[in-house]
Amino acid sequence: MMELITTVKTLRSPDGCPWDRRQSPASLIKYLKSECEELVSAIQNNDLDNICEELGDLFYIIVMLSEIYSENDSFQLSDVIRTVNEKLIRRHPHVFAGQPFESEEQLAAQWKAIKALEKKKNTI
Repeated sequence: MMELITTVKTLRSPDGCPWDRRQSPASLIKYLKSECEELVSAIQNNDLDNICEELGDLFYIIVMLSEIYSENDSFQLSDVIRTVNEKLIRRHPHVFAGQPFESEEQLAAQWKAIKALEKKKNTI
């Protein structure tokens, strides 16, 4: 992962690639959509080589977006990773907090309740 981050930083540097340097979050939306569609197609076709490639392309866009936001002192890729990890742990108390459950329906309801509570906290 560090090699990819270094590559993206190099591409965005003054001596890097003009195309990569001029990208913005808004300009990357079309590529993000395209890569997601290509990944979905690869998964539907069970094309393992293409799935691997498209996951990489999508990950590149995520790293690129994170780097752009990092350059603006908004957040870094490490913040993105930490945030999603914390969310996964929070939304899986049956795994990480030893909370018992009886059914997948109960887990789905619990997930929705935790998500709604998170959204409520973010709007306060």
